[in-house]
Amino acid sequence: MVNVNQKFCQCCGMPMGETDELYGTNADGRKNEDYCKYCFANGEFTFQGTMEELIEICVPNMAAANPDMNEEEARRSMLQWFPTLKRWKTLNS
Repeated sequence: MVNVNQKFCQCCGMPMGETDELYGTNADGRKNEDYCKYCFANGEFTFQGTMEELIEICVPNMAAANPDMNEEEARRSMLQWFPTLKRWKTLNS
């Protein structure tokens, strides 16, 4: 069963888990609940490319984590989901 309260990084879509271990950090060092530590550190995004470029980086990881999904299905899924994430919704508004 899917946990409806599960948090996902609002940049790369990675599941954030049950603790704050994967949370990024704000400029003041506090944890940021919206973004993972790989996408957001010290109050800044670590990835400066486009949404499409990030999707291409994430495709192999998503396909590997989901054995029933090939890379094209992963890409299609992310192209639908990423525009709803906070980072990309803000840039595309």
